[in-house]
Amino acid sequence: MPEIQSTTTLVRDAWKSLKKSEIYNLHKQRMISWRNGPALERVEFPTRIDRARALGYKSKKGFVIVRSKVRRGGRNKEHIMGGRRPRRKGISKLTPKKSIQWIAEERTADKYPNMEVLNSYYVGEDGYYKYYEVILVDKNQPEITHDPTISWIAEPQNTGRVYRGLTSAGYKSRGLMTGRTGSSKSRPSIRANGRLRR
Repeated sequence: MPEIQSTTTLVRDAWKSLKKSEIYNLHKQRMISWRNGPALERVEFPTRIDRARALGYKSKKGFVIVRSKVRRGGRNKEHIMGGRRPRRKGISKLTPKKSIQWIAEERTADKYPNMEVLNSYYVGEDGYYKYYEVILVDKNQPEITHDPTISWIAEPQNTGRVYRGLTSAGYKSRGLMTGRTGSSKSRPSIRANGRLRR
């Protein structure tokens, strides 16, 4: 008798090889509608239920999913009219220190100030934008404060955690995903080690 796979497993396997999966045409249609849609849009169900659950999402009151759209590529700057060598104009190769995913999380937190960002995951990109779904938690809901697995986010020291780089995207941008070895100059922060760019 063949083993019956769960919905989470089917979604995970489809995203592993997206171009070969049955949902690829659906995914392309989503890209078109997402590009024409707003920058931040609340969704009823997560697009990738496997990633959402792995990052702490639960289908209960207090959890919210918001899809965020952020432009791809580096920063743009106006062309300087004065005479300079091309490399001194400071127009190209201006890349932000934060990752695009971290920027998406912060913009979502600005839009929903009464919630805390738990985590986020990638859901697609096109020629102009990258799309992430951000998991938000309403820390004032009793379903959250009474749940021992997520009640920690309602504690005062976790307020504004996304702005301090405490999500997974923030940790990665701060260079703290390597463990102890190789990150001695990044802990507790590059500012504390005197390595902040001036």
